[in-house]
Amino acid sequence: MAYFFNRFFFFISIGTLTAVTVLVYIQDEVGRSLAYGICSIAMLVAIFIFFSGTKRYRYKRSSGSPIVHIFQVIAAAIRKRNMNLPYDVEMLYEDTPEASRIHHTDQFRFLDKAAIVAEGDFANRSTCSEPNPWKLCSVTRVEEVKMMARLLPIWATTIIFWTTYAQMITFSVEQASTMNRSIGNFQIPAGSLTVFFVAAILITLAVYDRLIMPLWKKWKGKPGFSSLQRIAIGLVLSTIGMGVAALAEMKRLSVAKAVSRSSSNLPISVFLLIPQFFLVGSGEAFIYTGQLDFFITQSPKGMKTMSTGLFLTTLSLGFFVSSFLVSVIKKVTSSNGGQGWLADNINYGRLDCFYWLLAVLGVINLVIYLICAVWYKPDQKPKHAIEMEGSRFNGSGEERC
Repeated sequence: MAYFFNRFFFFISIGTLTAVTVLVYIQDEVGRSLAYGICSIAMLVAIFIFFSGTKRYRYKRSSGSPIVHIFQVIAAAIRKRNMNLPYDVEMLYEDTPEASRIHHTDQFRFLDKAAIVAEGDFANRSTCSEPNPWKLCSVTRVEEVKMMARLLPIWATTIIFWTTYAQMITFSVEQASTMNRSIGNFQIPAGSLTVFFVAAILITLAVYDRLIMPLWKKWKGKPGFSSLQRIAIGLVLSTIGMGVAALAEMKRLSVAKAVSRSSSNLPISVFLLIPQFFLVGSGEAFIYTGQLDFFITQSPKGMKTMSTGLFLTTLSLGFFVSSFLVSVIKKVTSSNGGQGWLADNINYGRLDCFYWLLAVLGVINLVIYLICAVWYKPDQKPKHAIEMEGSRFNGSGEERC
């Protein structure tokens, strides 16, 4: 599975590389209609390939909405908030088959109250009926909710990376549009500069897959870095990338000031931006595969689809945070009638200050992430059933169904 995540993202990046090179060139030199037509044909082929594998896919019947299960545990815990937890966790309710049980953990003990058996939890005790799930939940169901809750701090501290990522496809491209992009007689489209970003992802994934993982397995006995370690590496690289971007922008602004701020083609090579593209691109290679691995492998069986969606929300929220920061910075820095940091013409602005701000936020976020990663304790113990001598009993001493 560790190899799968790298190769999965590798092929996604090949598609991105084609988009920022071939398609951008066709859009600029031939026409957007042809480029959109190529995209449509590619998607039709992808849909055909997807459905051609229908008979080979494995289907698992849904056991209910994971969101409903989460709210049921929370509701039951709140309903029994004034009840005391039993001294022995084996007195908590459990009806999950032995092979699927999750052992009890001490984190979020408030949620354990959802598994306390109380009067009225069963519709008919004499016939051993199923309990009302909004009043009583099994230990395994409670532990599933705890597993999801443990993901949230890691989830929150990865949002800032995608805020940094947003700058690579917005302001960095705007920087490139003002710089010398000529290679001989060929003019590189500003939008195609992200090719270095995608190239960094492909190179990083290839080196990690073919070199680092085999060496790490021989040395440590594990197939590469853990998911949390990869996320940390991604955060470090993106933070360094923002610092490098700030330095590059300071150099670009100095040239603009020396020549003419109104110039749209400064005598400075666009390749000055390559280091920031490579650093953030390499960071994405680590953080994307690390997040995907983490949210899939560390979530309960019945909530893996939900946890994958949770991972994807970090990307969208990162762009929202980027838009929010841009709005705030524009309002604050241009309050006195000046151009501000993010002027319409970046030659008159201070984009370097904005990049420094993101670098500082990245450092703060990294420290918080490391604290959350140390706090996070994945379930390393094997799942087992709670064995009791004789009959099983509930919290009130009566035999349990």
